[in-house]
Amino acid sequence: MSFLARPAMASLAARAMQRLTALADRRIASSLFSRYPEYPRNIRELTVPTSFGPARAVVYLPATTADTDAAPGSTPDSAPPVHVNFHGGGYVLPPIELDDPLCRFLAAEAGVAVVNVDYVVAPQHPFPAPPHQAYEIVRWVAGHGAEHGWDGDRLTVGGQSAGGGLAAAVARQALEAGAEGAPSIALQVLHYPPLDLATHARDKRAAIAKPVLRPWMADVFDSAYVPDPRRRTDRLVSPAHPSDTADLTGIAPAFVVTAEYDLLRAEGVRYAERLRRAGALLDHYDVPGADHGYDQKDAETARSVYALIAAHVRRATTPGPGNTPRENQP
Repeated sequence: MSFLARPAMASLAARAMQRLTALADRRIASSLFSRYPEYPRNIRELTVPTSFGPARAVVYLPATTADTDAAPGSTPDSAPPVHVNFHGGGYVLPPIELDDPLCRFLAAEAGVAVVNVDYVVAPQHPFPAPPHQAYEIVRWVAGHGAEHGWDGDRLTVGGQSAGGGLAAAVARQALEAGAEGAPSIALQVLHYPPLDLATHARDKRAAIAKPVLRPWMADVFDSAYVPDPRRRTDRLVSPAHPSDTADLTGIAPAFVVTAEYDLLRAEGVRYAERLRRAGALLDHYDVPGADHGYDQKDAETARSVYALIAAHVRRATTPGPGNTPRENQP
């Protein structure tokens, strides 16, 4: 075991990373706010009550909703569908603002209200707090649309990196809850997600010699998030690990996005194949020449992938003839 993989040291390192990245994330966010200027930042904030404490959320409104003031009290016919977004950050860092370009893009191009969630993170809130809170948030969003201006019956979830892992965990909890009381999820978007924390990063292989994600990062993130290695095979942590053999038939349809050079690519591909066998894979797109977190720096590649995500979200929330995506559609 490496020094940073010890839970106490991982917790200290994670807290230090949180402090060090706070200013950097704000600087990065300020530049991301100006990306895609054709998509306005029509937002409002709200607080979602959960058993883990109140969760801050930023709601991005479609232009038609913002222009017509169709907000709290909207009728179901006039309210847009809703997409719940979970940010990345290794389950440790809370950079909610870094998903601003994606949220603006989806609100405009998919015509949905995007609820961008500031969920609890480790080491202050280790597993299972984040996926359980994420599920509570999605249930709340599904049940409170009439009060806040969206249609909770037309709901999708998604996230990038750790946020994609949480979206997968939300879909799994909804499957296990059954029809009684579970939110109806029309689509789960898993964007370069970590789906196998039980396999150490040192045993994973990327297509390039020096991928963005390094083993020392996994030592910090994984040990802070799930301090007991025995719990890393949990289905809400590692649904792509071979130990998870449950039948996923009936889980929410999925769009899985992997990146060619990402250290996490193989587990994303494995999970996409597992979803395909369960009849739940709508599409799997592998971003060529891209590494983990590519969309923070490469605005044009991000635009093309965001457009694919928006198309899937729009199709999922406006069902009808011809709205079934084709697998591996470029």
